[in-house]
Amino acid sequence: MLRLVGLRKTFGTVVAVDGLSLEIQRGEVFGLLGPNGAGKTTTISLAVGQLRPDAGTVTLDGAGSPADPHVRRCIGVAPQALALYDELSGEENLRFFGRLYGLGGGTLRQRVARLLDFVGLTERWRDRVATYSGGMKRRLNLAVALVHEPALILLDEPTAGVDPQSRNAIFEFVQTLKSEGRTVVYTTHYMEEAQRLCDRVAIMDHGRLLALDTVAGLLRRTDRPPTVILERATGEERIETADPKAELVRALDQPDVLGVRVERPDLESVFLTLTGRRLRD
Repeated sequence: MLRLVGLRKTFGTVVAVDGLSLEIQRGEVFGLLGPNGAGKTTTISLAVGQLRPDAGTVTLDGAGSPADPHVRRCIGVAPQALALYDELSGEENLRFFGRLYGLGGGTLRQRVARLLDFVGLTERWRDRVATYSGGMKRRLNLAVALVHEPALILLDEPTAGVDPQSRNAIFEFVQTLKSEGRTVVYTTHYMEEAQRLCDRVAIMDHGRLLALDTVAGLLRRTDRPPTVILERATGEERIETADPKAELVRALDQPDVLGVRVERPDLESVFLTLTGRRLRD
């Protein structure tokens, strides 16, 4: 659906994307992970034609470069920085962006009504966006990205700053889009989101691709063993072991053990192994 080949983009002396190549398949939810400054947002901007690469190519479904407006019409984008007009209502925002894509009449009315229902904003359709909560704005931001029914949707940090209810609703929206055969590129800082939603995950840092695989494939890369946690009245004991079953059996013979659980390596541990634990600005 989307092919990035040898992309490079610099801003002065800063190399934001450095030789990045990716192929994103039709109908998959593709996760793009990386620390702050890894180059994720620049990659999204290159993928939608907002920025032109210094080197390399971006091709959408064999149609050509998204720098071409006719190709770009096939893409929907929900940027990290909300792309909404606060002085307009939710319905007016959707109608405005729909008109930019040449929609009108009954087609536009039906899509606006369906999308307001899809993102749970039907009861607030007349209210100015300035009165919306952060979660409501994020959901409307997603609706705007979908108004022209694109085949490819790029979501840049779509759950940033939202409440748990809106976050869970956005997860459900993404899963619905996948069930409809749409292709979704999903950038996030939250490892559990990628682990829950994505068919494949790319981890990048300093503009380079560090790893690309399914979540299960990435988890196999870690050399950290499972951890058995024993809960006692005096506190917890953590035991790293290659044989958690044997540790569980031993725990059952200890009368002071009040509870037991097993923690297995997750995507966050793989991410930190690849990108390091140093704090990022």
